[in-house]
Amino acid sequence: MTRQLYRQNSGDSEPAYGKFWSKLKQFPRGLSEGSETAPSVTGPAAAALISAAIGCFTMMVTHHFSDTSKDIEKIVWNLGTWIPGSKTGDELWGNIGSYTGKETMLLVGWLISWPILHTLWKNKNIKSRTIFVWMISLLVASTAMCWHPLFPYLPLT
Repeated sequence: MTRQLYRQNSGDSEPAYGKFWSKLKQFPRGLSEGSETAPSVTGPAAAALISAAIGCFTMMVTHHFSDTSKDIEKIVWNLGTWIPGSKTGDELWGNIGSYTGKETMLLVGWLISWPILHTLWKNKNIKSRTIFVWMISLLVASTAMCWHPLFPYLPLT
């Protein structure tokens, strides 16, 4: 109360950090109130979720291709050289290796599939069951691809 009186009398506006803190204190309440204009379609959300799973699957497919051939591994590694630590000669810091290229392929798969799926589904309702099945299927497949007995040609190093 005294703060408000002070502001009214002095003509000063609240500093930016004070405005930010006031908004932050109201955070959970805003979630419970909901949106004035609730989304009418589920396609954009489905595109976002499924594209993330596609990115994970792309990374694991790239991982298997890079483990089958040294030439492919070099190509994959070169894709990821933009990530710091990909190739360093320092023994203290080491290097991440071809995993940076696999991470890059995850980003490529995600960033390419998201706009495509969003464009296809922006005005459509996608059933939650469909979203769940595709997302879980891709993530389970990605996880299963990490398990060595399913892919005996991969080295255990």
